[in-house]
Amino acid sequence: MANQKVISVFGSAAPKPGTANYEEARTVGRLLAEAGFTVQTGGYSGVMSAASQGAREAGGHVIGVTSAQIEQFRPMPANQWVETEIKCQTLRERLLYLVDNADGVVVMPGGIGTLSELALVWSFVQVGEISPRPIVAVGGLWQRTLAAFVDDEYVRDEHKALVTVARTAAEAVKKLVEQLNEGGPK
Repeated sequence: MANQKVISVFGSAAPKPGTANYEEARTVGRLLAEAGFTVQTGGYSGVMSAASQGAREAGGHVIGVTSAQIEQFRPMPANQWVETEIKCQTLRERLLYLVDNADGVVVMPGGIGTLSELALVWSFVQVGEISPRPIVAVGGLWQRTLAAFVDDEYVRDEHKALVTVARTAAEAVKKLVEQLNEGGPK
C-alpha cells in the first residue's frame, strides 16, 4: 500500500446508489483498485461514496479527505467505505490535498465543486505548480463543457492535451493507466 499510486476521483455528492452515475463511479473505483491503485476521494456521498465502495469491494485501499468546514454546514461523517480519513480544517486545504497528493485524477460528472477541482488540477499542471499527471474527465458532460470552454485563442494545443476525455469508466481507467505507464497525457 505504501508505494501504491494514489488516484483522486472527483465528482458530485448527489448521485444515489443504483443510479447510472453512481454505478459508473463505482466501476471506476473497482477498476482502479484492480489496477493496483489507492483510491482517494472527498470522502462523503455520491461519486465519492461510489468510487470508494467499488475500490473496497475489489480489495483496494480508500482514502477519504474530509473537511471540518463542510461538516459545520452539512453534518455527515466520512462514507462507510473510507479506510483512512484525512481531516482538513477548510475546504481549501481539502481541495489542495486532493490535488497535490495524487498521481492522477479521474473527474466524474459533477457541478461547480467538481468543475473547480478539474480547473485547479489542470491549471496547476499547466503552469508547473505540480508535476504532470494524468487528468481524465469521464462522460458527455465534460466533453460538452470542455468543447464549449476551450478556445484556440486562449488555450494552446499542448494545454488542451493535459486533459483527456473518456466516454466510460473502463475507457477512463485504461487511458489513465496508459498515461502513467508512458509518463504523461497523450
